[in-house]
Amino acid sequence: MKISDILLKTGKPRLYEKGTSFMWTDDHISKQLLSIHLNHNIDSASRKMPSIKATADWILKVQPQNKKLEILDLGCGPGIYTGMFAQCGHNVTGVDISQNSIDYAKKEALSKELTISYIHANYLELELAENSYDLVTLIYTDLGVLLPSERNNLLSFVYRVLKKGGMFVFDVLKDNNIDTKTTPKNWEVTTAGFWKETPYIALSESFLYGDEKVILYQHIVLDEQDHIEIYRFWTHFFSNNDLDEMLTKHQFYKNSYHDDILPQGDLWNGENVIFCKAIK
Repeated sequence: MKISDILLKTGKPRLYEKGTSFMWTDDHISKQLLSIHLNHNIDSASRKMPSIKATADWILKVQPQNKKLEILDLGCGPGIYTGMFAQCGHNVTGVDISQNSIDYAKKEALSKELTISYIHANYLELELAENSYDLVTLIYTDLGVLLPSERNNLLSFVYRVLKKGGMFVFDVLKDNNIDTKTTPKNWEVTTAGFWKETPYIALSESFLYGDEKVILYQHIVLDEQDHIEIYRFWTHFFSNNDLDEMLTKHQFYKNSYHDDILPQGDLWNGENVIFCKAIK
């Protein structure tokens, strides 16, 4: 492969230009992600366990008490939050695009004798009955990595499936100090790792789109056959006003924002994360 070809692919792309590959359904990568999900000593894929427990406790605390809730957890991963909700006596449905995560979640529920409904699906393509849930959750800043059109479709879906008075709880990254949240260019050469079980080179870089409050985290992976895979993660940052404008377009008018749920830490914790309660 020519160096000029690599340089061309590593340049700053147009806003929302798609990559060539999708991480979540790749068999090798999804196994790596599951392992990271289950490592609660790091804030990657899932948060550290104290943060997870604090989040789950807060979510249930702001719900009507002494009521058995119908809960839908979107992007449930290996079922960490769904398990906590079910242990508190609620009826829970978890949805995730990774078959490995769903399989693990089902085994965990069975071993703990918890009745949880799990759906292997892309939640952007999900169809569920209207007015079915008291609570819908989307945790670990998933909403912020959706493209605007995807985000609009998801909010319409959430509004439909919520019961009247039901709540949508999600978290996003705050728009403070965005320029400090880019990552330096990094080259990884390895015989096997996160991206592949065979030798590869990974070129990682981030690009700031300041006017749109977006950072692209990009990873270009080259294997020994000169095959290139491009993974792009468009990450949005929000203010309370941004969230209010977005939610009111989808008929969520009773919204509140909280930046004191997580413990302080790095740029991805504490007051850098906004949790939202949006009521139908």
